[in-house]
Amino acid sequence: MMYLLIAIAILLILAYYLITNQDVFGAEPKGKRLERMKRSQHYKNEQFQNISHTPSLAEGYSMPKVLYDFFVAKKDPLLKPLKNIPSIHTDLKNIQKDQNVFIWLGHSSYFIQTDGVSFLIDPVLSSYGSPFKFFNKAFAGSDIFKPEDVPFIDYLVITHDHFDHLDYPTVKKIKDRVGKVIVPLGVGAHFEKWGYQENQLIEEEWGSVADLKNDITITFTPARHFSGRKIKRNGTLWTSYVLETPTRKIFLGGDSGYDTHFKMIGEKYGPFDYAIMENGQYNKAWKYIHALPEDVIQASIEVNAKNIIPVHSSKFALALHPWNEPLKKIASFGRERNLNILTPMIGEIVDLNRSDNQFKSWWED
Repeated sequence: MMYLLIAIAILLILAYYLITNQDVFGAEPKGKRLERMKRSQHYKNEQFQNISHTPSLAEGYSMPKVLYDFFVAKKDPLLKPLKNIPSIHTDLKNIQKDQNVFIWLGHSSYFIQTDGVSFLIDPVLSSYGSPFKFFNKAFAGSDIFKPEDVPFIDYLVITHDHFDHLDYPTVKKIKDRVGKVIVPLGVGAHFEKWGYQENQLIEEEWGSVADLKNDITITFTPARHFSGRKIKRNGTLWTSYVLETPTRKIFLGGDSGYDTHFKMIGEKYGPFDYAIMENGQYNKAWKYIHALPEDVIQASIEVNAKNIIPVHSSKFALALHPWNEPLKKIASFGRERNLNILTPMIGEIVDLNRSDNQFKSWWED
């Protein structure tokens, strides 16, 4: 029996290494990149750290309880939509260079063009948000945009390396249509393994500022989250961004639990014309790494945003709330606080030049 158990353990270890050695899992930082990471004030004990202590689970929750809720307990009947998500297939390749637009592509993927420069943020244009095609499939209607729809992009922007934000099939297929890639420290290792060139990468840590085309700058700012494409966590950094152009300021929130960094960002870099805020796939058990809707509202107030665009919902079921709850709550809380919450459908154009963008409550249908 002992030899059998040892043999099973060895087979499991071998299977793990064979699976995680596939390209989809990326690469571990090493060499000059790893040495640079070790010099970062945010890198301690061989991993990146949040500003505040950030436990994986909130007080009163345990991993057995979380696993029970996910795999055993009865699920909400609206965990997934009962019919297709409404969406509009805008032709991204026909967006004129003088247009200033935001277009949500589902979940946390979106296209921004401003001041003649295009940005593609966290594109997951596969029909699944995981390393495997059979797991975490997209809702019907939410996956209308494909890698083939992507025009030439000046800057591909990645907030962190989780599979629902950094999709290997997408970034591999659009490689020849990308100018530069903006990533937090360590994430460049994945891109180099996938065929991107070192001189394409703008890879920095919190507080760094990069000069882009047309007098645009992007600043790497904190978020409260974690990273990793394998069992080991936090071997690469996660980030939010401040995008400042000659005509507007945009906050790209990235995945984050609520913390003091929102107020700091608002005071130092605000006010913002637009804040793209992650709102969805939350649970009170992991509120420190994914903000609850009421926390998103408070964070939006603290970053001092005139217009708030919620993302991170309506494509994948990564939490146990009803699929449309994030939008219902953020819209309701926003009305109570007299905030301007913009809720376009997937593919619907937000004109960044207008101050009167209005969108219907499409999730109510």
